[in-house]
Amino acid sequence: MTLRLGTRGSALALAQSRLVASEITRLTGQEVELVEIVTAGDTSSAPVQQLGVGVFVSALRDALLAKEIDLAVHSYKDLPTAPVDGLVIAAVPPREDPRDALIARDGLTLTELPDNATIGTGALRRVAQIAALGLPLRTVPIRGNVDTRLRKVAEGELDAVVLARAGLARLGRAHEITEILDPMLMLPAPAQGALAVESRGDFAELLAPLDDRATRGAVAAERALLATLEAGCSAPVAALAEVTEDDEIYLRGAVISTDGRYALRLSRTGTLADAAEVGRLLAADLLEEGADHVLGKAA
Repeated sequence: MTLRLGTRGSALALAQSRLVASEITRLTGQEVELVEIVTAGDTSSAPVQQLGVGVFVSALRDALLAKEIDLAVHSYKDLPTAPVDGLVIAAVPPREDPRDALIARDGLTLTELPDNATIGTGALRRVAQIAALGLPLRTVPIRGNVDTRLRKVAEGELDAVVLARAGLARLGRAHEITEILDPMLMLPAPAQGALAVESRGDFAELLAPLDDRATRGAVAAERALLATLEAGCSAPVAALAEVTEDDEIYLRGAVISTDGRYALRLSRTGTLADAAEVGRLLAADLLEEGADHVLGKAA
């Protein structure tokens, strides 16, 4: 039997799915074929915030539940935090570098960009953190695949764009990065750089060899923080967990207003076994420090 792997048709989605398919075959000997699925996010040019959570994954999940495919590969940061009955995250492969990356004209870094330079990004989290730096830069909303975004810099329409380093690496375009942004300045989105291999329960055992325990734990902490903050959330939330060789987990979280004037950053440590609880506790710390005023949940 050949496994049917559902994927979006973008260059990045296909690259990610081919990586997973290759690993499945290497680790299990199982043949895999890719099945392209069109999602609502692929057919709309509206900002992601307007399209809603899960816009890139619902069609893939529908195909899984209908048994049209056997597994799907998602960018983990695109997944809603609520589970889906009948589906499991069978594997979380080792994470790519989760940091954000700047691709700017003339090889410039963020601080070298001239006053009023335009930076393209579709993520409110990035808009907020750039604003919080206090630099005289302008952010403009941007949609489209990686090629489209990089072309806007190459053709002079934008001075720079900010993208996930992981996606550029998987597309073989990491050499175009002009600066990798330190998480102290630009904390990534929860689960950025990680992939989720989703399936029905009957395929979970077969896919288990792909799972990376440290990556799964880090992502569990980051997504638990997001889930705890998500109700009524309209503000950017960022998180990054790091796991040591001794199974300790260090989680950083941030809530930032879109104008950058309010930026709350806190951290917590714990054990890998309690990763999700570390995320929930850090979310509670953020709320206690006043994050609810930015999240729209203040009375």
